[in-house]
Amino acid sequence: MTGNAQHSFFGHALAFVITMLIASAANAHHSFAMYDMTASKTMTGKLTRFIPGSNHAQLIFEVLGPDGKPVMHEGKPLVWGVETGSAAAMARQGVTVESFPQGTIMTVTLHPLRDGRPFGAIGGSLINCGTALPAGGCNEKTGKSFLAPAN
Repeated sequence: MTGNAQHSFFGHALAFVITMLIASAANAHHSFAMYDMTASKTMTGKLTRFIPGSNHAQLIFEVLGPDGKPVMHEGKPLVWGVETGSAAAMARQGVTVESFPQGTIMTVTLHPLRDGRPFGAIGGSLINCGTALPAGGCNEKTGKSFLAPAN
């Protein structure tokens, strides 16, 4: 190959690689059609895992009953998850791994998955009530409310 042909070949190859990287990043951000945006659930739980992500963060929690004890399902604590905006957007609202450590009692409103699995998209504020369920439950009067960014 001549110098110009090599330069052209490598230029096209680089453009192709960049295009593929952009396309794969775009595919990583999914549609919210899988969530029932007409339904809302408000749940209180004990955070078991905070998963920060560039497109979305996830909060995984054991659902608590009004008595502060885990809600049981098939002999195990019922575990739900909620998808939020990006970790960076959440951090701008004050929601970080440090402000919501494992064991945090929280209340969240979410739009559940249409297929019935225990997961949803954030649909309102996120309330942090510390490490013990307050008398009267975890709500805006007993905890600190964070306006979680939309997905």
